Amino acid sequence: MRRLMLLAGAALCAGALAAQDGADPSELMPGGAASVRVSRDARAFSQNSATLPFDRQLDFRVGDGVFRKLWVSAPSSTTSSDGLGPLYNARGCQSCHLRDGRGRPPEVNEAASSLLVRIGGADGSPDPVYGGQLQTFGVQGHPAEGRVHPDWTEEEVPLAGGEVAHLRRPHWRIDSWGYGDPMPGLRLSARIAPPMIGLGLLEAVPEAEIVAGADPEDGNRDGIHGRPAYVTSNFHGGRPMLGRFGWKALAPTMEDQIADAFRADMGLSTTLHPEGFGECTEAQTACREAPNGGEPEVEPRLFTLTAFYARNLGVPMRSAPSPEALRGRVLFREVGCSSCHRPSFTTGHVEGRPEHSGQRIWPYTDMLLHDMGDGLADDRAEGDANGREWRTAPLWGLGFTRIVSGHTQMLHDGRARNALEAILWHGGEAQAARDRVAALSPADRAALLAFLDSL
Repeated sequence: MRRLMLLAGAALCAGALAAQDGADPSELMPGGAASVRVSRDARAFSQNSATLPFDRQLDFRVGDGVFRKLWVSAPSSTTSSDGLGPLYNARGCQSCHLRDGRGRPPEVNEAASSLLVRIGGADGSPDPVYGGQLQTFGVQGHPAEGRVHPDWTEEEVPLAGGEVAHLRRPHWRIDSWGYGDPMPGLRLSARIAPPMIGLGLLEAVPEAEIVAGADPEDGNRDGIHGRPAYVTSNFHGGRPMLGRFGWKALAPTMEDQIADAFRADMGLSTTLHPEGFGECTEAQTACREAPNGGEPEVEPRLFTLTAFYARNLGVPMRSAPSPEALRGRVLFREVGCSSCHRPSFTTGHVEGRPEHSGQRIWPYTDMLLHDMGDGLADDRAEGDANGREWRTAPLWGLGFTRIVSGHTQMLHDGRARNALEAILWHGGEAQAARDRVAALSPADRAALLAFLDSL
């Protein structure tokens, strides 16, 4: 009955959309039949996909509980919840992905619980003492590696029609390195948590579909050089696979992404990363010798439920766009945004996962790496990406950011305070599209932003 109501409601909205400018009615179901109908409230990103069978919905709810769990240090009487750290960034998944949405950088003198900082040399080598990620908290007896804070400088950007935008540039500083000075030439790359919706659908897109959109040599001379990232999958025994998740496309599967987060962000061991000391380096002997919660600290059943939950968070249905948003939809393509933010894919057949198979989805990403220019560069290689490359971020659910996360901060480090600022930070391959947006009339620019807010 719930499915019939969803489809009936979608059909009504689709008819309204089709009547306007010939737009594809399936856009109103960005997650295909898996799209969820929710009220516009803070739990908009926390519903299970509509195609999830009833007999698996309990697994989703239990996985939600694991995702919300706050882990504690070992030893503890709560044997299924101990093993945190000894050094860590957050006590639970929801601490960063609050309500399964987007994180933000810290305010002045605020602990950076929804932001992490990757560190190392320009070639991607980890710091010999601090490793590849700064740990901003420690359990009792283990000082944090450091605390990160941004200082901001404002820059004016003139726009056509007499408007002026203001961009803020972050300058990251580390207060009191806890274990001595870091390596010379250390690079910092701050990251906020991205939204969690639709991950199982992105995982189900055939690799050939993604790779077909790549053009690393710019053979068509359109200035776009998107290329696939190939990284190692621990879940598949060290096999090279297409990277799909994370700001730099470092993880090929949900299991790889989640195991890396448990290890680096919370200091928790899994069967993929069995070390109980998390990311502590050989130089941090006290950290490596600290008590742990046993191996693995995240038991296989809990790990599987977490991956199942993350895979099945539904994408909210869209309301019928306004005439202004429909005009912005045309402009989105005309200025060139869709060259990287590819509107749609069709998922393939995934064995054992009919809920993700054969769906026409509208994520607005090509899942490829692109050179984004000097302004967004972190000058640090990571995985298959160089210091100027980032994976195209999906745009579905963008209009729910304020409702779910309580803010509108965007990009990998949260520097953009709204969608316009995010566009104006684009450079490199996206420079021409960015300049076209800046040159739009105020009315056309407002229409483009209305379209983005309708996603």
